Order: sequence, then structure tokens, then C-alpha cells
Amino acid sequence: MEFLLLGFFTSLSLILAIGAQNIFVIEQGLKKQHIFLVCLICSVSDLILIFAGVFLFHFFSQYFNSIIELIFNIALIVFLTHFIYTKIRSHNKTINFNKDFTNISALNISFKTLGFTYLNPHVYSDTVFFLGNFSKNFLLNQKITFGIGAALASFIFFYIIGYLSKYLSKYAQNQKVWKVINFFIILFMSLLCFFVAINFFTD
Repeated sequence: MEFLLLGFFTSLSLILAIGAQNIFVIEQGLKKQHIFLVCLICSVSDLILIFAGVFLFHFFSQYFNSIIELIFNIALIVFLTHFIYTKIRSHNKTINFNKDFTNISALNISFKTLGFTYLNPHVYSDTVFFLGNFSKNFLLNQKITFGIGAALASFIFFYIIGYLSKYLSKYAQNQKVWKVINFFIILFMSLLCFFVAINFFTD
């Protein structure tokens, strides 16, 4: 259960960031356009990438010698530090939903969602690189539980912001709400960075 919760909250802290994909999902919720399809594509994509990262670091760990592991750990700490820095800088960021509210076909929205997902480098850094690297020292069953928790966070998050945005649009655009969310993201990710650094220097 602890690895399920760890995966859930770690993944949630990553996807809560105000990025292009999340704003796109919220926008589709505000437009009431193919919300279920958009959330499904984003959630399933995260599930695939999360387990790709988890199993990549599990089955190919024997090829990671001490130097490669050192590079990965340093890169992970740098990524976390940069992530926290960007969250601090975007603490007062204004979200713009002034888009063209025209109808769009399901096929068109599918390609658009896939573009926002797979052409976004942060998706890979969050799922494949970060979550995979973060769980590299877990046992296989712990990795699977961790991955399930992380994927579950994606499903819950995307469907919540997709369906609630059409009812709570004024709150979704409320800067005070996002500032509170960002504060908890910064706090949680700082603790993760500390955890990774401690494990790295004590191994």
C-alpha cells in the first residue's frame, strides 16, 4: 500500500504542474468538447509511459554501471531542482483560456491530444525518466504497485480537471487556487529531491 500511495502522490505532484497538456484538457472541459476522449488518451498515454520507464530501469539495470548510475542520479537531482525552480518562477503565472471556441471532430481532437501528449518533452521526463529512475531500487512487485499508483493518479487527475472545469471554470482560472497548489507541489518535490540526494550519497 505504501508504494501505491508513493506512486500516486509522486505522479500527482508532477502532473499538477501548469503545463500545456493540462491547460489543453481544462480548455476542452470549458468548451465541453470530447472531454471523455481527451482524458482517456492522456491517462492511457501516461500509464504506458510510466510502466515503460519502470520496466526500462528494472530490466536494463544490469547495464547501468556505477558511472552511468552516477550520471542518472545527478541528472535526476538536476531535473528536480530545475522543476522546483520553474514552479517557483511560475507561481504567479496567469492562465489564458481565450481560445477559439469552435466545434472540432473526435478524430481531430484525438490527433491534437496525442500531439499535446507525445510531442511534449515534459511528459517523457516526468513519466519515463523521473518515475522510472525514482523506482529503480524497488523490488519488481514494488515497482508494479508504484506504477499502478502513479497511473491511477493520472486517470483521476485528468478526469477531474476535464469534467469539473466546465462547472468550476472561475475557480480553475483563480490565481489564488493555483498559488496554493503550486506551494504544495514545490514543498513535495523539494522533499523528493532531498530523498533522492540522501539515497545517492548514502549508497
